[in-house]
Amino acid sequence: MPKNQTSTSPFTIDTEPFYLDTGDEIRMFEAAASARLPVMLKGPTGCGKTRFVEHMAFRLKRPLITVACHEDLFASDLIGRYLLKNDETVWVDGPLTRAVRMGAICYLDEVVEARKDTTVVIHPLTDNRRTLSIDKKGEVIQAHPDFLMVISYNPGYQSVLKDIKQSTRQRFVALVFDYPDPADESRIVAVEGKVDDDTAARLVALAGKIRNIKEYGLTEGASTRLLIYAAGLIRMGIAFKRACIAALCQPLTDDDRLQETLNDLIDDLL
Repeated sequence: MPKNQTSTSPFTIDTEPFYLDTGDEIRMFEAAASARLPVMLKGPTGCGKTRFVEHMAFRLKRPLITVACHEDLFASDLIGRYLLKNDETVWVDGPLTRAVRMGAICYLDEVVEARKDTTVVIHPLTDNRRTLSIDKKGEVIQAHPDFLMVISYNPGYQSVLKDIKQSTRQRFVALVFDYPDPADESRIVAVEGKVDDDTAARLVALAGKIRNIKEYGLTEGASTRLLIYAAGLIRMGIAFKRACIAALCQPLTDDDRLQETLNDLIDDLL
């Protein structure tokens, strides 16, 4: 391999991830990628944002580098740092720098969890400059033509302390995600959870009931991801009610009264 060529194989998705298009999100993402416009995905936890990015990386035949953002994420974690190796100090690119060099999709998952002074480093990559500055090396990298910046966050968790700056927000085109309609969600749960259509429909019906009581104390409604987890338990022989308690009720809340309410909703479907 030539010295300056970066292998994309560890970041290439070879098998198509299942994703059910529920609107025009695929077409919009393809248009944004063609126009080299950064993309922001907004939606509740577990509604399919990450799976969508994986599907689009496969569809566009681009490598995907994902960063799970957290409050201790520093700029150097994204850009890179000098490390000791065999008694030598060598530079090691971070995930963002690798994506910029190879022309990958760089996906910052739950970007509001990252430090605000960290996310500023993406600003020159999300306007007409499309550059990344590595101050420690005195290097400015021009992004590969195929490089694409994608971020996601859950608007339900917005607060004064955890929100995206307007200076960052207004650099992206936004795609809004929500839970699919019952028919589509049932199909997703049946395919991903590998259960029959009736079981998938019952799980989705339960999720609908849980989402309707969200305003009574639940921070989040039951996600499609949790429905797939429940389906996985049922497929392995766990009874419907026990699977729903373990995969849906217990992860959603520790409140005893809410747990009792959720158990009642499950009983209604038995």
